[in-house]
Amino acid sequence: MKPYAEVIGDPIAQSKSPAIHNFWLGRLGIDAEYRACNVQADELADYLAARRTDLAWRGCNVTMPHKQAVIPLLYNVEPLAEAIGAVNTVYPAFDRSLTGTNTDAAGFLEPLSGTLGKTHLFRMARIFGTGGAARAIITALASQGFTLVLAGRDPGKARALLDELAPEGEHHAIDLAHFAEPTDFPFDDRESCLDLVVNASSLGMQGQPLLAFDWSHAPPRSIAYDIVTAPHETHFLQAARDQGLHTIDGLSMLIGQAAIAFEVFFGQPAPREHDDELRRILTA
Repeated sequence: MKPYAEVIGDPIAQSKSPAIHNFWLGRLGIDAEYRACNVQADELADYLAARRTDLAWRGCNVTMPHKQAVIPLLYNVEPLAEAIGAVNTVYPAFDRSLTGTNTDAAGFLEPLSGTLGKTHLFRMARIFGTGGAARAIITALASQGFTLVLAGRDPGKARALLDELAPEGEHHAIDLAHFAEPTDFPFDDRESCLDLVVNASSLGMQGQPLLAFDWSHAPPRSIAYDIVTAPHETHFLQAARDQGLHTIDGLSMLIGQAAIAFEVFFGQPAPREHDDELRRILTA
């Protein structure tokens, strides 16, 4: 039986995860495979029951709309995933009991590691979106000492997320529309500060409206981070570069979180020395 892992969701055809994991398997010469499996909401429990008894199955990544729905179907949920309230990776323990974890938070922080290793007088992140990915990002940034401004179409939902995931900070919830119009706010000296502007929503994705954000709301020297992966070059990132800002694309988080899951599934670290080649494949 050839070992395999997979990604589940509905829809799932757009997922880049098979390309990433199969690239790494090939580079390492591991005789295994990684698949995509469309699983609808009413099929999730049956899917997990069947895979649990399949000894070739090494686990699965979980994408929308199952990241929260999968939790009550698992035997164990690791503390970080429990704190985030979302699971994106499921694997069978030694007795085939199913355990859930979350690699999104660490994957999001990975490309920021060098910057986060420095000392700052103040850290602030403006985050757009209140969905499943935002939960991991809120948790990750709160753990790194950021003051958060969470913007959503429903400010009440944004406030509830902050109260649930980052209750100890002085964070702010605001209507997404607030950032669509220009501002003449006089930002103070930000040289010793770290400012992030994060699109944690699906806005800007192929087939979705653009994120309406006026860059006058971004402090000088902000870092713009877009988790959207299709298209690779989003309007959000292009506009940030036009302002002279440093940018981080969605492939950075996608590859980072996938590398953690890869080691869980296949027992070896992902060969990250081939990241440039992998990026060329994913953006071809």
